[in-house]
Amino acid sequence: MGVHPDCVLIPADFDYTKQSVELPGTRKPGQTGIYRNGAWPELLNYDSLQARRNIPALFESGLAHSPNEPCLGHRPVISTEPLKFAPYYSWQTYTQVDERRRNLGSALDFLWQQGRAGGGDLPTLGLWTTNRPEWQIVDLASQAYAKVSVSLYDTLGPDAVEYICNHAEISIIFVSNQQLSSLLSLAPRLKKLKIVVGLDESTREARHLTTSWAKQFNLEYFSLKELEALGRANFRDPIIASPDQIYSICYTSGTTGNPKGAILTHGQVAMAVVSVCYGVPFYEPGTLLSYLPLAHIYGRLAEFICFNMGGAIGYFTGDPLRLLEDAQILKPTAFPSVPRLLNKIYQAANVAGDVPGLKGNIFRKAVAVKLQNLRTTGQLAHALWDRIVFRKIQRVLGGRIDTMVSGSAPIAADTIDFLKIAFSCDIQGGYGMTETAAVCARTTWGDAGSSGTVGPPQAACEIKLIDVPLMKYTAQDKPNPRGEICVRGVICTQGYYKDPENTAAAIDEEGWLHTGDIAEIDSYGRVVIIDRVKNIMKLSQGEYVALEKIENAYSGLQIIAQIYVHGDSLQDHLVAIVVPDMEFFAGLASTILKKLVGPSDLATLQAVAGDERVVAAIMAELSKQANKVGLRGFEMVKNIHVSLDPFTTENDTLTPTLKIKRREVQKLYKEEIAALYKHPIHNRSSFKL
Repeated sequence: MGVHPDCVLIPADFDYTKQSVELPGTRKPGQTGIYRNGAWPELLNYDSLQARRNIPALFESGLAHSPNEPCLGHRPVISTEPLKFAPYYSWQTYTQVDERRRNLGSALDFLWQQGRAGGGDLPTLGLWTTNRPEWQIVDLASQAYAKVSVSLYDTLGPDAVEYICNHAEISIIFVSNQQLSSLLSLAPRLKKLKIVVGLDESTREARHLTTSWAKQFNLEYFSLKELEALGRANFRDPIIASPDQIYSICYTSGTTGNPKGAILTHGQVAMAVVSVCYGVPFYEPGTLLSYLPLAHIYGRLAEFICFNMGGAIGYFTGDPLRLLEDAQILKPTAFPSVPRLLNKIYQAANVAGDVPGLKGNIFRKAVAVKLQNLRTTGQLAHALWDRIVFRKIQRVLGGRIDTMVSGSAPIAADTIDFLKIAFSCDIQGGYGMTETAAVCARTTWGDAGSSGTVGPPQAACEIKLIDVPLMKYTAQDKPNPRGEICVRGVICTQGYYKDPENTAAAIDEEGWLHTGDIAEIDSYGRVVIIDRVKNIMKLSQGEYVALEKIENAYSGLQIIAQIYVHGDSLQDHLVAIVVPDMEFFAGLASTILKKLVGPSDLATLQAVAGDERVVAAIMAELSKQANKVGLRGFEMVKNIHVSLDPFTTENDTLTPTLKIKRREVQKLYKEEIAALYKHPIHNRSSFKL
């Protein structure tokens, strides 16, 4: 197993105390100078892409490297009643996938030339399904034949789907059986829709019903196999895309209003992939577990990188409850993830290991030794402790992980450090947005002190910080400059589709994308996300608070599964709705009731949720965490309501990207929030967990 030849490793003499460099003479009033990556300060441009000037070149790199090796895999369904998946992955090779993308792309080009598809400003097609090999094959065909893909989140409500389809003028939609009925009900209102393509096999009766329905609305219906056959009969060569050609419109889910369609170009995404190959030793052969939603650019970027390296992508079953089972069968080497899942792995490992007696002592000793090694020498592996303690944790994800990434939200430094020693691999912390093709900053490989930061700007972009006077963040702050992150480079979007107002608000006249995230740049040149410009409110005494920042500060607690922090401008303090982690909450309930309560005993847990002792115990933990992370007094939550009903996309309290819909949560818990302010605030630190 060696490092892939496309990887550009960090120079042997790299100075980790200078991970980014400030360009001389670039400081202006109200902002820092311009920072670039310390290892590769020469800003990458299209000339750096060489053969990878568009997205199909990424797949073709893998095709040339691994023509007969596994490319896309899935676990076949072996029973529907009950639903059961095979204990293995079935694979398509790179050559087989290449043939399918060419056939499907030829069919798309044929339909457009005949006028049976198209009719909008752009040649857009819709994808409405969860992660699966067919999603990627359709997208690969779209890339190679000058079409523009638009993903419809499976968790979007019908209003948002209707808006996106009409806004992007989608004329052909690829849909799974799971979403087919929803599409049928929307079809009369989708102005440009002409063709529906079913991704799943269906019975003759179901096929007849679907075709009859389509004819009622003057729509054509194909199965995916039929469309591939049409392309095979009308074959044509791929259309070479220029770097500035639009690849996709990626609609970002907002907490209010209609989604915004970020324009992603071929060169932008190709540049993002190339930049990720700078500084990370990807080993081959590599295997990626695909579960991050392909509707979002983070998940897509991971798969583009895998293609570029000639690696294999195995898709999860679609059921989050089977994710660990999928991992144990697939045995991936790469695991890009999000804090919500990594926190669960961290918490479960600590619960299993931190127990009384000899077993607990061994676990604590192993953790202490490996953390000491990590923080003093950067050493990740340990012959003894890995064999007798951490191998069990590593097997949870299949036992072969060598690359792990955390992105999309902040994660506690302690969590990252524990996962590094548990999996004996470097864990990259990253920061990016849809608008930057998921790339902006990333921790430097081998930097043992990077936890809690997102590292320096990547080689594909440059950043600066601008003052946020309202929140008292400035470029002149000591010891480190602070302010809103602005990004510039090829990786940045051209703007939002048919939305000049939001485009102008996000991108200034010098081409800087204003992210809305607040950071400081530490003494090593690393970016540390500390706040958010949005969701700021003023308390009655005049103090400004950033609610998302406070939620992130508390979310590192093991007992917290979810938290919504609420502020009222007529009140002088904050309150919160807390959704506890059920395992920890069951332990707390057992302690209070002096009897064993399991996490599935919902009736007992619901009854104890309002117990003053429960509230006191959780408030005590919140208080300790607030002091640990340095929250100021007015930023600390002073009263809580404990709810066992999680925030979900189904109850419309989470966006499809799992961000809290503040307005909806406030409406849902209107009475509880009012009660929190009416009831006196007690000293709730007397009961300890």
